[in-house]
Amino acid sequence: MTYFNNPITVHTARTLMFAELSKVMDHAIHDNRYSNSLKENIASKKTKSNQKRTNSALVSLYSFDEAFPPFFCFKHFWQIADEIDMPVISLLFAIGNDYLLRESISVIISTAVGEKISKLRLEENIETHHPQKFTNNTRSSATRNIISSWKQAGYITGKVKNIRTQPNHCYHSVAFALLMAYFNGDRGDFILSGKWVQALAISESQIRELANEAAKRDLLQYQYAGNVTTISFNNLFNKLHIDA
Repeated sequence: MTYFNNPITVHTARTLMFAELSKVMDHAIHDNRYSNSLKENIASKKTKSNQKRTNSALVSLYSFDEAFPPFFCFKHFWQIADEIDMPVISLLFAIGNDYLLRESISVIISTAVGEKISKLRLEENIETHHPQKFTNNTRSSATRNIISSWKQAGYITGKVKNIRTQPNHCYHSVAFALLMAYFNGDRGDFILSGKWVQALAISESQIRELANEAAKRDLLQYQYAGNVTTISFNNLFNKLHIDA
């Protein structure tokens, strides 16, 4: 079963919105009042129209629905992961719910650390996936927003030059990437080649090392023997009372 089939994007007009997401999560996470938090303008938007558009984009990216297993797990990781890891984990969750962001992974991770992110390549990538779907202005706007989202997650730095950088991943972000790939229906070695794991932009050996660390903390079950990989999340699902 796959949980990610949302045929929308917010990146023609919005970004990852990590600052706004943080306000909503920190305000609502203990009593699950996400809808009320959005209505109360926790994101501090100055106009009703901006508040409405922001709330709609946040719901599209993050759902805030505790009956949706990926979000319930996202909430769990928000509570246990280090603060420095949350932008990456938020990006990983949003990848499942926004096709333009997901399709940009190949351009970002194929750009070497220290090199400039090519706006032209991102625009061409959008056009390749969606020929003649967007106007030039919309495609340009989406490219700027995509760059901003990756920047918020630590993959790009600089206000003008947009230089590719690499965030430091820990076992939390690797476990979450593997979990999102698992929710997408990937199993075994296919998890390691899933979009979410690709987005980490680290080597397979690093992924396996950090998966081992996550397994020691019971975030997942991981085995690698005879060139066969087994990854499952039974203990985590049982702990969170998720039937996945």
